[in-house]
Amino acid sequence: MNESENFKEQTLDESTMTSFDHLIINANIATFSAHYGFNLYENSDTNNVPYGQLESAAIGIKDGKIAWIGAQEQITTHLPHYHENQITDADGKWLTPGLIDCHTHIVYGGNRSNEFEARLQGASYQDIAAQGGGIVATVSATRTASIESLFTQSEKRLLALMKEGVTSIEIKSGYGLDLDTERKMLTVARQLGEKYDIHVSTTYLAAHALPPEYKSHMQDRADDYIEQVCEWLPILHAEGLVDAVDGFCENIAFSSDQIRHVFEVARSLDLPVKLHAEQLSDIGGSALVAEYKGLSSDHLEHLSETDIEKMAASNTVAVILPGAFYTLRDTKLPPIEALRKHQVPMAISTDCNPGTSPLTSLLLAMNMGCTLFYLTPEEVLAGSTVYAAKALGLSNKGKTEVGCDADLVLWDIARPADLAYQMGLNPIAGTMFQGQWRDKA
Repeated sequence: MNESENFKEQTLDESTMTSFDHLIINANIATFSAHYGFNLYENSDTNNVPYGQLESAAIGIKDGKIAWIGAQEQITTHLPHYHENQITDADGKWLTPGLIDCHTHIVYGGNRSNEFEARLQGASYQDIAAQGGGIVATVSATRTASIESLFTQSEKRLLALMKEGVTSIEIKSGYGLDLDTERKMLTVARQLGEKYDIHVSTTYLAAHALPPEYKSHMQDRADDYIEQVCEWLPILHAEGLVDAVDGFCENIAFSSDQIRHVFEVARSLDLPVKLHAEQLSDIGGSALVAEYKGLSSDHLEHLSETDIEKMAASNTVAVILPGAFYTLRDTKLPPIEALRKHQVPMAISTDCNPGTSPLTSLLLAMNMGCTLFYLTPEEVLAGSTVYAAKALGLSNKGKTEVGCDADLVLWDIARPADLAYQMGLNPIAGTMFQGQWRDKA
């Protein structure tokens, strides 16, 4: 498939070629790097090398970073300088960047399988929310959970994702809707990242739903609640708990004006923003996040082409969430062709949450992206690596090139498309995080 001339080879001296901490040899690599010809949406006038793939390749790792990539033949004469435990022979298996789940709500308390049953009997998402279910039901369970209980419940979901090669994850708050519980959720997210070999990005999502104490028979005090959301943000940011700011901009949640108020506070703190938008209606959420040059706009079934153009101009990633589409039995497809037309990068994520996407398999989300939304295997794998990294502002993750973090997954597959094609089979052969094997078959 790819001959040696496709390698952009580094000329390194003998001392460098014998000083790597670890070598991976005999690998086929899906790099997702423009350096190796990957350009799925950008520079479309040139030929895309599928997956940015390299065959019969080797990687040198130093200090947790990718220090060298080259043809297998370049390293062969240097192998005697290394101990056996410093070399991983991939034996022709495929290597990808570590998978990135860029939109999750995995920290929560309680269980909402009763709502799953209700939807099967004809209740809508809006009906359930109006009856005190939905997000507010999880808020109640999360508020009453101890930090230890919340960690234990959330840990199981994280481990399921890690077993499929996830090396970076975004975790949102938003089931607290008060200062103490929002803090508790973000603290648990940080603790998960400290305990396990995984990068955790935390997102403040207090503008997720209106808490019960801000509702009355006379009126909803949404503006008053948004004022509280804006007051809590600097406090939690000062405590080192917030990496980004999100909101739910929908006809059953908050208006674009209310979210704008939150975004202004985020801007004052130099925090990036993202948004749940256009899942159920089009009230201009994606245009708003594009105005603030946000990292991503997520869901997007009702996204207009005008707002797609704004996302393209602001370099905002479209995060596609097929798990929620599937669980809600939605029929309104996101505008995939228009996103392609305007070269808006598309990320794929589980949207793991208790109500609308209780999904802890990014591989299955990739398959859903293909079968439900007609994305290609290359698009969904890029959407789980390089574009997912872009949606989190992680410039050193999601691709295999020199200088990037050595977060890698080894797969026992015939070709990269197998990762989206197979359902229920986990072909993982090893996961590396920051240059150390987390697990290896």
